[in-house]
Amino acid sequence: MLELKGVSGGYGAANVLADVSLSVGKGESVALLGPNGAGKSTLMAAITGTLVRRGGGILLEGRDLAPLASHDIVDAGVALVPEGRQIFAPMSVRDNLRLGAIRLGARPGHSLEERYAFVFELFPRLKERAGQRGGTLSGGEQQMLAIGRALMSAPRLLLLDEPFLGLAPLIVVEIRRALAALQESGLTILLVEQKIDVALAMTRRAYVMIKGRIALHEESGALARRGDLANLYFALAAKAE
Repeated sequence: MLELKGVSGGYGAANVLADVSLSVGKGESVALLGPNGAGKSTLMAAITGTLVRRGGGILLEGRDLAPLASHDIVDAGVALVPEGRQIFAPMSVRDNLRLGAIRLGARPGHSLEERYAFVFELFPRLKERAGQRGGTLSGGEQQMLAIGRALMSAPRLLLLDEPFLGLAPLIVVEIRRALAALQESGLTILLVEQKIDVALAMTRRAYVMIKGRIALHEESGALARRGDLANLYFALAAKAE
């Protein structure tokens, strides 16, 4: 479904991404791993059109996303759950979700009320707090809201950027259960994560990014069995020197 070919890009004079190539098949869940500063969030920005690429191609089912504005990329079926949640604190849970559906009219066959029902079934806590201000939710509930907001556009490809950052273990379990249900429904997922154990348990394949480059691509199960997993980032970084 998603194919990146030699993507490069960055901010100002700095080139953060260097010749990044990866793929995610339809209905597949793939992890993008790496330490802080590896370029993972920058790559998400390139896919969603908020970072100008300097080279390479980003294809969604063969369609080049390069000419598209960010809102047109949402129309094409891509939704991002950003790092840090970025919900609108003064607005209610329901209104935060409504913002995620702002381009829903461009996706035939999906109604606003159906999307609300879908999200509320996935995250019953959000239904209970539908009229509550987003800023008064717990951190875990805000993460549920950020995921729910992305799902309001009825995406075919869901990009998750550090969805478990700073969450309590019980909330991690709850969100993992919801994401497993999305996987079972056939949604394609690209998961950006630092926590190797969590990411590998949820995905079929994994790419490891070091210093803006893909340093390793392996089946998640095989990667999980590596004896050097605890020091993987350090070992790959040393090789990249």
